[in-house]
Parts: sequence; structure tokens; C-alpha cells
Amino acid sequence: MYTVEELRALLIRERADFELIRQAAPILSAKDAEPYYDVARAAPALVLQSDRGLTVCVCSANRGRLDFEAMKAAYGFTKLKMADRKKVLKQTGYEVGAIPLVGLELDCIFDESLLEYDYIYGGTGDPLTTLKIAPGDVKRLNRVIGRL
Repeated sequence: MYTVEELRALLIRERADFELIRQAAPILSAKDAEPYYDVARAAPALVLQSDRGLTVCVCSANRGRLDFEAMKAAYGFTKLKMADRKKVLKQTGYEVGAIPLVGLELDCIFDESLLEYDYIYGGTGDPLTTLKIAPGDVKRLNRVIGRL
């Protein structure tokens, strides 16, 4: 688990194109995010439970619901669902809703539609800090096993 400062150091070391944005309160909805960034560019990091353990899915907020059946077939999982909040916290150290876009030691499914943006916005592990980052860096800095 990284602190915001450790995440900053990682991103600098990896030469990522990023900015950390502080906000006064946690972002719990699109309306909360509007003062800070274009919500069409939001990219939540969702933690999924599969038969192989936890997997992070970095996807566009514009995508809508994930098709778990199609994802199971595409990536060879026998089971796939949203991970339990307590399990996510125990295994990653992060609360659901503040999962960082990079820095997790989990396999990743990456939404290729995010590459159409110059920057995307997502978690840092700290509910009061948002990561603005080039989507190619998110893809490069994760262990991508599949693409949406």
C-alpha cells in the first residue's frame, strides 16, 4: 500500500505524466467531481474477485455495467464478480472507492477506450486526492492481462 507521497515518488520514478489533485471532501458521485475534472474522463479502478484471486479493472465511467459473463469467456475465468469490500481492504489496504489507478500488485483488465483521452482521473488510495494521469501510463504501470 502506498501513501500519496509514495505514489507521487513512484510516478516520478516511472516518468509518468500526472498531477495529484486535492479536494476538500471525498468524491462520492459525479456531481462531487464536477468542480475538479471532466467526469466523462473518470476511470474508476474496480476490484473484481475471480477464481484466480483479485483483479483490478480500470474502466471508463462511460462504459456502464460490466458484462461479467463476456469477461469470463474472454479472459478464461470460471467465476468473476465484484470483490467483497472487506476482502479488498484486507488484501490491498485500500477502501473500495479509493482504489488507486496504479501501484496495486494485481492483474489488471484495462479499458482501451480510455486511450482516446489525453488524461483520465481516478483514485490514489486517499479519498481526498485524485490522480490525473495519461491513460497510456496507467496501462504501462499495471500488469495488464486483458483489455475491454
